[in-house]
Formats: sequence, structure tokens, C-alpha cells
Amino acid sequence: MCGRARCSLRPDDIPRACHLNGRRVRHVDMNRYQPSYNVSPGFSVPVVRREDEANDEGAVLHCMKWGLVPSFTKKTDKPDHYRMFNARSETIKEKASFRRLIPKNRCLVAVEGFYEWKKDGSKKQPYYIHFKDAGPLVFAALFDSWKNHEGEVIYTFTILTTSASSSLEWLHDRMPVILGNMDAADMWLSGSPSSNIDTLLKPYEESDLAWYPVTAAMGKASFDGPECIKELQLKTNETRSISQFFSKKGDKDQQGQKSHNKVAEEEILNTDQTESLKQEPESDHVGHLCSPVQPESFTSTTATDIKVEQDFDESGSKQSLTGQTGNPPEKVGTYASDNVKSLKEEESEDIKPKDISPPQEESGDSKTKRYYEELSGDAMPLPKAVNTHIRPSKKKAKGADDKQPTLFSYFGKG
Repeated sequence: MCGRARCSLRPDDIPRACHLNGRRVRHVDMNRYQPSYNVSPGFSVPVVRREDEANDEGAVLHCMKWGLVPSFTKKTDKPDHYRMFNARSETIKEKASFRRLIPKNRCLVAVEGFYEWKKDGSKKQPYYIHFKDAGPLVFAALFDSWKNHEGEVIYTFTILTTSASSSLEWLHDRMPVILGNMDAADMWLSGSPSSNIDTLLKPYEESDLAWYPVTAAMGKASFDGPECIKELQLKTNETRSISQFFSKKGDKDQQGQKSHNKVAEEEILNTDQTESLKQEPESDHVGHLCSPVQPESFTSTTATDIKVEQDFDESGSKQSLTGQTGNPPEKVGTYASDNVKSLKEEESEDIKPKDISPPQEESGDSKTKRYYEELSGDAMPLPKAVNTHIRPSKKKAKGADDKQPTLFSYFGKG
């Protein structure tokens, strides 16, 4: 609907805006006209109507009150100009208040623009709609006269509305009937009752309309002046709130911290893997139980491993442990003895190399397979917190330095 408008035109400009084309214009009650940027129902606004005589080609510039009061209203009733300040064009031929006005009581209303509110939850944002060239808009309207209990005749009018155009349906579902050219204005003002005026009562689809948000203060009828049509920069479109600013900054900082932590974690894993390869070569030696051993993998054999090898040679325990790869080992030393055996076989050229292919899964011993998976997992890079734990191999090496019995010495004595 159209409930607020700007009408600050000079009286002489209104007939020209309505395309009267040099017709004789008579002024009625124009002393009541007060130009305003914020016209609301109950205000006196100039309208253009036909002369009372049917054969008179002239027009009348008549100042009427916005908000129709039908002539059959009781004289003692207090007029309510907000009750019928708009009339739906689709139903004007059905309602008695408007149907009887169509033949002779059509008029034109010229304004510079109108206001409409966009609903956003509980809030409403007003917009000012106007022509891009700042020219006046001409609305289709109906007028009536009513005599109050004092005998005063009061002329009132209502603005016809239709469905919103495709460019304005985002703002509101209704808009005033805009007569965009001289032929439309003349047909509505002077056309015969039999003329097809229904073709005029449709949305205005031209592209010369413009709009922008204005201050919500103009919602008060007492608020007037150029401030009513001053364009308002909506904060939601132009700026970000403080909470959004800090949340964005926090997100960036968090992403940067995550990236930094990821790089640091990769460096730690790489460092731990390198240190594991340097300090714990025996974890790679055990791997020959699951895959063929390369000769260069034993270049870092420690003195402790050589001593263990000598002990096994003297005691002959190596011979007793041969061929146990198919059964689950009872102790870690069993695998260490196999390591020594593998070393001896590689150093000796006369001994026939033994088949060291991976054990077959057909053995049916699930414990052996699970133990192999645990041994294979030792060669994978682990987080720093896990690598700081003292591995069993380190305990054995440390025990040898402290001259304490080790598993290797136990088997050697056996």
C-alpha cells in the first residue's frame, strides 16, 4: 500500500505534471495546501479532476484530504482518513464505496515520490521510491464529498493500488497505480465509463524507477523536511560489527596457529624418525623377519651386537635357535639371536645362504602375525611423546654397560 508520499510541488507545476496540455484549470481550496516531504492520510493534497459540467473541457486543481470518507457516512460520525486512504484496483467495481465513483469521480494525484517499508523481523526499514530523473509521479485516484454535522462539505480521495512490479516485489507486495504517460493520464481522467480503464490498473514495469533507504524517523507524521528523503547508508551492507571483526581475526589466527602446529609436528616426526634410525638400528634388524635384509642395513652395528654375536658363537646357542621363525618367540632375545645369525651368514662366503623369505600366513599362528605387526609398527614414525619412552632394546644396551645380566647373556650361558 501507499501510506506516505512527498508532495512539495508548486501549484503551477501540478497541471503540467498531469499532462493537461494547456487546458483551462480552475483552482479550488488551494489555500489549504502545505507542501510537505512527509504527507500522510488526513493531509490536504492537490488533485486534478474534471469540471462538474460534463461538456466542460476544463479541469479543476482541487485541494482535498487524503483518506476517503464516503458521502453516505453519517454526519455525526468522526471521519477516519486512515480507513480508506488506499483502494485495491482489483475490487473497486465490487465495493459500493468505490463502484459508484468510477464513472465521474476519477482524479489524478501528482507527487515527487512515495515511501514504502521493508519488514525485517520486528524492524521496518523505510525506502523512498521516485523517478530517476526526479520528475513527478502521477497516481490514479477516486474522490468523494461528504457533509458533516456543521454543513461543511469535505472532499476526500483514495489512491488506487495494484500488485507490485517485478523490480519492487522484494520490498512490498503492493504499489500505487502509476500512470506513466499522457495517454494513460487522459484516459483515466476524461475517458468515458465504457472505456477500458482496466488496462491502466496494472503494475508499472518500466525501468525508470529508483529507490533507496531513508531514516526511520520519517515514520512520524510530524517529521518533515529534506531529511525525510536523505539517503541512508545501512550498516549491515557497508560495515561489519565489532564481534564479526574479532571473530574473523580470531579465525585467521586460529588457522595460522593450526598451520604452524602442523609444520612443527611434521618437523618433530621427521626428527624423531631420523633419531630412531640413528640410535636404534636393531629395530631395522628385526625387520628381516618380515622382509629380506639388505647388507647396508647393518653398517651401524654396535659393539654390543658384536659381543653378543661372539657369545652365541662360543656357546653354540645359535645352532639351537635355527629354524624357529615359524613359531612365536618366547622372548625378545630369540629374535636378537636370529639377527646375529643373519649377520654371520652375510659375512661368511662359504656358508650357503639360508632362505629368509617372509613367513607364510598358512602357519595358522595368529600370535606370530600379531607380533610381526607390532614389530613392523616400531619402524614407523611416532609422535615425540611416544619416542621418549625407553625402548626394550635401549634397556638391554644400558644393562650391558652396567654389567647386569641380559637376555643375550642368559641364552649364551644356556
